[in-house]
Amino acid sequence: MSDADGQLHSGVSATIPVALGDRSYDIIIGRDIVDSAGAEIARRLPGARIAIVTDATVADLHLTTLIDSLDAAGVKHVQIVIKPGEGSKSFATLESVVDSLLEARMERSDAVLAFGGGVVGDLAGFASGIVLRGIHLIQIPTTLLAQVDSSVGGKTGVNTARGKNLVGVFHQPDLVLADAGILDSLPARIFNAGYAEVAKYGLIRDADFFQWLESNWRAVAAGWPEREKAIAIACKGKADIVSEDEREQGRRALLNLGHTFGHALEAVTGYSDRLLHGEAVSIGVVLAFEFSFKLGLCPLEDRRRVEAHFTEVGLPTRIQDIAGDLPDAATLMHHIAHDKKVSQGKLTFILTNGIGDAFIARDIPGDKVEAFLEEQLAK
Repeated sequence: MSDADGQLHSGVSATIPVALGDRSYDIIIGRDIVDSAGAEIARRLPGARIAIVTDATVADLHLTTLIDSLDAAGVKHVQIVIKPGEGSKSFATLESVVDSLLEARMERSDAVLAFGGGVVGDLAGFASGIVLRGIHLIQIPTTLLAQVDSSVGGKTGVNTARGKNLVGVFHQPDLVLADAGILDSLPARIFNAGYAEVAKYGLIRDADFFQWLESNWRAVAAGWPEREKAIAIACKGKADIVSEDEREQGRRALLNLGHTFGHALEAVTGYSDRLLHGEAVSIGVVLAFEFSFKLGLCPLEDRRRVEAHFTEVGLPTRIQDIAGDLPDAATLMHHIAHDKKVSQGKLTFILTNGIGDAFIARDIPGDKVEAFLEEQLAK
């Protein structure tokens, strides 16, 4: 991957286009980008008012920097601050955010600015997609996971008691600003959870990238320039797939590697800090490789490499790594049956022939999946 020349300022290291016709947009990656966000927003959406949606944690750390940038560019704005955590991805919080946007008299030419991690991005994106039947959206993700995954591609949504992200809309942003420097403030556990989504892109269809990560993951965690490179490669991987399959009718489902198992684990742990999304993905990816191995698809060496790398990074790799009481296989299967990728009642999994060679497997027998889970839980 070759970096695009930055147009904004010296902090830009890459600009990744997401090609979607008249809904195309850029992902701008670099350092100190939040400091110049106001000028870029004013250039792209002249005259627009901005409704910043963020959570209390991000507001305490970074909101002043963003507001100063907007003020310097003459961009008018309001702020909506929600509680941090997965619990805010709910109908109740969505209604509150929508009401705040209406109270602020936002217009269709205005924009919601999602300033936070995946929860804020999904929730604010959903609100911007339904208020006035859709207003502009800007994503400034503040976690690694959000920068390489949830802020790109237009998926929005909230959780329900029946599963994760089952209610939402596709609503593409107008701009994504990924400030790699802002990740320095993340706790190690949050950063590592995002790393699982970075590695996913190598496991799907870029074996060379995964091999590079095996050698450079410490530098990615430490910062520039490896961090920007990893973010850019991951975003480029997602942008290419989204451009081919915006609404997940085909190849975009590959991005769900590990997510069928992972979402079920999140559901049984109550969408809580007991298991972060990226940690669930980590366990889910290892399970997907193990299941593929059991089906005679994936070499044992590749399965072992994935588990060893995630363990070295500090990620959980087994269901038993989850603190507290564990579910039984039947409970996990109940949640898997409600997964978004179920089609005409048939289970769909993302399986793999090895590192960099993931594929969509439809009509996987439920009894095989349940037997596999029983085996994993018995370890």
